[in-house]
Amino acid sequence: MARSLSFTRFGAALAVGLAGLASSSAWSAQVACVFDIVGTTGPAYAAAKDFVLAMQKLNMGIDIELKAYTDERVAAEDFRSGQCDAMAVTSFRSKPYNLVAATVDAMGATTFARNGKIDMEASYEILRKAIEIFASPAASKMMVQDKYEVAGIIPMGAAYPIVNDRKINSVEAAAGKRIAALDVDRVQTMAITRIGAQPVPADITNFASKFNNGLVDVIFAPALAYKPLELYKGIGSKGAISRMPITLLTYQIIINKTKFPAGTGLKSRQYWLTQFEPTLNMIRKAEAELPAKVWMEIPPADLARYINMLRDGRVEIAEAGLYDKKALKVLKRIRCDMNPADLECTSPLEVEWPDKPKAAQVN
Repeated sequence: MARSLSFTRFGAALAVGLAGLASSSAWSAQVACVFDIVGTTGPAYAAAKDFVLAMQKLNMGIDIELKAYTDERVAAEDFRSGQCDAMAVTSFRSKPYNLVAATVDAMGATTFARNGKIDMEASYEILRKAIEIFASPAASKMMVQDKYEVAGIIPMGAAYPIVNDRKINSVEAAAGKRIAALDVDRVQTMAITRIGAQPVPADITNFASKFNNGLVDVIFAPALAYKPLELYKGIGSKGAISRMPITLLTYQIIINKTKFPAGTGLKSRQYWLTQFEPTLNMIRKAEAELPAKVWMEIPPADLARYINMLRDGRVEIAEAGLYDKKALKVLKRIRCDMNPADLECTSPLEVEWPDKPKAAQVN
């Protein structure tokens, strides 16, 4: 009897083990939509290929097939419709799948000023710390929304205001000017309208051509876009790049977690964290290669004022539901850990959020 019971238990254990083995090998190849404005020869696609190899080495049943897209809208639509199991896009397109991660790109949330100047290295360190927090096991629940999960956050560089005329050298001078606003991002339209400028609908495929052809006066773009998108044509002899980054842009990986083995999201986020410094080196190189003559410096007095304006704008946008308040709190904590003497660290803004008053009932 004991021998029979022991054999039964062994059989049950063996069955469970075989079932687990079968499930680990049952994953069919996953398809990832990768947006790279240059296509298969671009840096994003190259990074995605390295990622695929790294995931295969984990022996988790991850075998990703890449599909390159030069139109981000199409990549996002194919992911939404289920033609792809993962997508690599800018945070503008990833936002519907996870507002927490997308808020890393919030206006001015990673902008760090010191001694009257923007400190880009400190700004990128704020971003790195935020990505590190979101790549930790403790933050895993924050990275999941329904069946979707953030599987990586990658820096793209600072979004600098690029103008076709150096006379557009202040917020006041931008009033009435035509500024490209990505139609997928309501935040941009709100921010542009807030300063009295005119938002002109655009998308990632045409915002640069609109600037280069004089259809808009101002765009926001990273240094990595300067050569590939030929932004020097729009800058011409009178334009400039303002050394006042509005945000640090990120590229984000979103997966349909039902199509991947458990734990894929965390492993992927941790992989992309290891790629932060190599990616940042590419960004540094692109910024260093910009012609010195195209830069336009911001007076220290204006810089402090603009940082406050960006903060007030963040609060307003968060109240409208377009930024995640928990993420803004994390970002402020990082800023204040790095510079506790900053006046913002004595303010409850972005830490305490007042409850909205309830609407009066109509009898």
